[in-house]
Amino acid sequence: METRPYQVLEVDHADGIARLTLNRPERRNALSPQLVNELLWALDDAKDNDAVRVVILTGAAGTFCSGGDLQQMSADSPLALKGDYADLLLRFPALGKPTIARVEGYAMGGGLGLVASCDFALAAESAVLGTPEIRRGLFPMMIMSVLDRVMSRRELVRMMLLGDKLSAATAKELGLLSSVVPDPELDEAVRTLATQLAAQSPTAMSRGLLAYHHQADLALTEAVPYLRDQLHALLGTADAREGLRAFAEKRAPTWTGE
Repeated sequence: METRPYQVLEVDHADGIARLTLNRPERRNALSPQLVNELLWALDDAKDNDAVRVVILTGAAGTFCSGGDLQQMSADSPLALKGDYADLLLRFPALGKPTIARVEGYAMGGGLGLVASCDFALAAESAVLGTPEIRRGLFPMMIMSVLDRVMSRRELVRMMLLGDKLSAATAKELGLLSSVVPDPELDEAVRTLATQLAAQSPTAMSRGLLAYHHQADLALTEAVPYLRDQLHALLGTADAREGLRAFAEKRAPTWTGE
């Protein structure tokens, strides 16, 4: 990962896993324009770095993200401006690498949009999630697009119109979370999942994820031929040949990412 002059984001990279930590504890990691911009830089760096195979997104000081910061309206950062929150939501399906939201404390509003954007979302039992915007005379406009992909229509409308806080267990029932674990087990659960993902073929994961997100916006008559072509292209890669050869030889594959 590139070394950047981040001010409200912590970035660590080891063993193929990049960990991005929202670091505004005094504001419960609320999404300021500066934080959004730094996330855009970090995700772009992760996408371009072949050594990064998995991205973990989490928050500092026991809170994932309390939502958008209405008190900071400009991005005061040494980094050039890459975009806004809408651009951030669009980065996830274009990343081509699996993402894991590590959720503890609050994940509200725009923070919940980040959770829904990730491929996996693991939460501590004590986590609290929701879209409280309606109670402030606002509405979770942009995150509707990503929430609609993981929740049923009726449950989503209910959550947005009532603005109730949801327990982690309820959020899992509604499709917002992949799994919920006791608070002391969260780090180990995230580490185990990230390690498993990092051991997979990076070529298959990248092409598969990009194809998955692309076909989601296509009609069935377009999606099936598109996916057929993607499969044929994948079969021509070195990782696919290695995987098939390793299977025949009854050994573990050695991935090259090619």
